[in-house]
This record gives sequence, structure tokens and C-alpha cells, in this order.
Amino acid sequence: MAAQVEIYTWSTCPFCIRAKSLLKKKGVDFTEYVIDGDEEARDKMAQRANGGRSVPQIFINDQHLGGCDDIHALDAQGKLDPLLA
Repeated sequence: MAAQVEIYTWSTCPFCIRAKSLLKKKGVDFTEYVIDGDEEARDKMAQRANGGRSVPQIFINDQHLGGCDDIHALDAQGKLDPLLA
């Protein structure tokens, strides 16, 4: 069974676009929550992300991974693919 991947984004955020690009390159289906200017949605995201209010915020199987730099670092270390499997 594939991992459940969720990503909170702003539509024009370059880090969000980069993170989604990595997931797409890996052939991962993900649920995207575009929260442009929606403070209520951002508050909900921050609660899930241990206070993180920047975007993107990425979750795999309900586990908070962090943002764009975090998933690229996991990928570089060879630790992302096992989480996505």
C-alpha cells in the first residue's frame, strides 16, 4: 500500500513547487491543501506541524516531515523512498 502524502502549500510559493516536483518525479500521489491567505487553514496546519507556519508543510502517513529542504535532505540521504513505500 502506498504511503498517504499530504502537503500544505501556497500556489505561488517556489519551495512548495519544488517539493511537489520532487514528489511528482517519484510518482507519488499526494493530497494538496492550497491555503493561500486562509488563516484558519494555516492555524490548522500549524497545529499539525508542531507550530510550523511556513509552507510547504509535508506529512507522510500523518507523520510531520517538515518542509521542502527537509524532504530534499531525506531524499539525498536515501531515507525518503522507504517512507513513501
